[in-house]
Amino acid sequence: MIIMASDHRGYMLKEQLKTFFNEENIITIDVGSYSKEPVDYPDFAKLGVEKVLEDKNNVGIFICGSGIGMSMAANRNPKIRAALCLNPNMAMLARKDNDANVLCLPALFVKRRKAINIVKVFLTTSFEGGRHARRIKKISGEK
Repeated sequence: MIIMASDHRGYMLKEQLKTFFNEENIITIDVGSYSKEPVDYPDFAKLGVEKVLEDKNNVGIFICGSGIGMSMAANRNPKIRAALCLNPNMAMLARKDNDANVLCLPALFVKRRKAINIVKVFLTTSFEGGRHARRIKKISGEK
C-alpha cells in the first residue's frame, strides 16, 4: 500500500500524485494534510510512519516544501529509511542500495511530471541486498 502524507506546502503535489495513482488504479491511503491551511509537518510524518509500519510491504510518499522536514521527522523512527529524492536516479539508488521505505519529495523543487517519474522509479526498483543488506542492518542497530 502507498501511504501519502504532506504538510500544507506539499498538499497540491500530493493531490496531483493521487490523481495519477487513481488514473493507474493504484490505491493509496492519505493521512493528510487535507488543505493548504498551515500545519506542522512532524504531525503528518508521524501519522504516515505509523501507517507505513503496519505492513512491511507499505511504502510512504511524504511531501513538504523542501522535503527535508518530512525526511528528518520520518527518520526519527529506526524502522524508517526515508530518502529525499530530487530526481529518478536518486530514487533508484534509495531503493536499490538503501531499501528506502519512504520517499520524500520537495514540492517547491519538483513539479508534477518530474514527481511522477521519481515515484515510478521508486516504486519499481527493488532492493539489491548483498553488501547493502549489511549496511542496512547497521543503520537499524542490528548485528
